[in-house]
Amino acid sequence: MMTLWLRALLHRLHPFAQAANALRAPITLGVRLFLADVFFKAGLTKLADWDVTLALFTDEYQVPLLSPSVAALLATSSELLLPMLLTLGLASRLAATGLFVLNGVAVIAYPGMPEIAQAFHLYWGMLLAMLIVYGAGGWSIDRLLVSRLRQ
Repeated sequence: MMTLWLRALLHRLHPFAQAANALRAPITLGVRLFLADVFFKAGLTKLADWDVTLALFTDEYQVPLLSPSVAALLATSSELLLPMLLTLGLASRLAATGLFVLNGVAVIAYPGMPEIAQAFHLYWGMLLAMLIVYGAGGWSIDRLLVSRLRQ
């Protein structure tokens, strides 16, 4: 049984909860756009000088189970295509999962990664995990499709 003081507290906190819920869609959109920008720019950098990219994947990055050329192609295409899906909020959980895996492999495959870069990858990984768990939010094609399917 809920005590009277707890009910009063919850009643007073309700407007704050409503305000937080109202911010969920724009904040989730901001997270999606931020992550899309980070990964898309990384893909453009790889694409800008393919010879350097292949050299990095051959000499610096130690991607397990894949040849350097396949790893470079997969990483670059993922960094260019998956952020587009995140931006639109289309297949967002799938796109976030792909980028989460890519982000994790990047940390594992580059043993010489500076500590500050590892911190950035951890930050991006946490934001991607949030999108995987909670989805794209209200301002997304995913939400539009789900609402249409329920009708």
